[in-house]
Amino acid sequence: MDGLKEKLEKYHTIQVQFSDIHGVLKSVTIPSESMKDNPEEGIWFDGSSIQGFTRIIESDLYLRPDINTLTELPWNPKVACLWADIYTPKNLPFKGDPRDVLRRVCKRAEELGFKYKVGAELEFFLLEQKNGYYAPMDPAGYFDSSPFDKGFEIKQEILLGAKKMGIQCEMGHHEVARGQQEIDFRYSEALETADRIMMMKLLIQTIARQHSLIASFMPKPFFRQNGSGMHCHQSLWTKDGENAFYDPDDDMLLSDIAKHFIAGQLKFAKELVGVIAPTVNSYKRLVPGYEAPVYISWAQLNRSALIRIPQIPKNRSSSVRAELRCPDPMCNPYLALAVMLEAGLEGIRQKLPAPPPRQENLYDLKGEELRSLNVDQLPASLWEAISYIKKSALVKAVFEEPLYTSYIQAKLKEWDEYRLQVTEWEKQRYLMRY
Repeated sequence: MDGLKEKLEKYHTIQVQFSDIHGVLKSVTIPSESMKDNPEEGIWFDGSSIQGFTRIIESDLYLRPDINTLTELPWNPKVACLWADIYTPKNLPFKGDPRDVLRRVCKRAEELGFKYKVGAELEFFLLEQKNGYYAPMDPAGYFDSSPFDKGFEIKQEILLGAKKMGIQCEMGHHEVARGQQEIDFRYSEALETADRIMMMKLLIQTIARQHSLIASFMPKPFFRQNGSGMHCHQSLWTKDGENAFYDPDDDMLLSDIAKHFIAGQLKFAKELVGVIAPTVNSYKRLVPGYEAPVYISWAQLNRSALIRIPQIPKNRSSSVRAELRCPDPMCNPYLALAVMLEAGLEGIRQKLPAPPPRQENLYDLKGEELRSLNVDQLPASLWEAISYIKKSALVKAVFEEPLYTSYIQAKLKEWDEYRLQVTEWEKQRYLMRY
């Protein structure tokens, strides 16, 4: 406790953070002095004002700071932030707290003897305002460097800021589309990874604004350009610290546990996608031809598959993993990792066999060819994705109430708002022709 008091004395204020059901960062700022004597004392707030949390007649909730997550904000050394868990007035964890949802599923994994570790590739666009519109800040392409990559210096600031926050990044580079960047950070346990995704988005957006730019994690902001994903590299680890996905005698170095896990995610893919690709715009990214997965399959190397197994040297057991390619950076990372893990665990519980890996370019195959290979497709719209969630026992078991119903209602509302819009495409196509 004395060590904590010394840390708190460095800061004027503390930003206490949590996530709403959409993955939007929420926070309350308190003077650091108020935490010194009783750092875990709760901060009360109105849960009915946070979408999907509580009704107005039962609105009291409180934030319990997670002291272990105290982190200095790189752009303001006198301000620190930390994560909080949400509790009810009866001193029970609030079941609608996305962070607690992930923690619950991680405990199920631990009961089976596993820890779930995830590394993420976070893609985003750097945009500048031109003539009232937001446009990509540069015309550069994949792996282009300075001076073509105008975001080069911004990337350096992001990587340095992440280091100051204790986030170990593996690389940053320009992506395929104009103005598009990617930051990859090292795998860690799922809850820590979800916290890091939230903090990296805050860091990236803050640094972009300091340069009079907008950093957008929208999956598909531009027509006929590659969209932004959040590929997730997953593995399970034993209590002895061994990678449970590794089998040196397998051609792909994959254990039976890994194959059951992959089979579970493939089986439940249609039910997961409305959580891991959660917006109307997500499904404009998930189309053939832009390196985004559409077909429910797995493979080694093949980037047209939903799950890809990176090829690695045989002696690197810690690097064996399964890359799920359909998540995008607008998802709530806590909810996304929770349903991804539960689907994989269900594959292990049921000992589901993995289907044959598909090494061919699935984008080149027609409907009959895909059907002959028993390759199905992901939902093509948010409406279709939510229809699967409404029937999903798995998602319901992960979310529980009130979150399950609140999430469906929020997504149906989003779909209705979109459905009622009259777009420029419709006006150009129909207004003068008919």
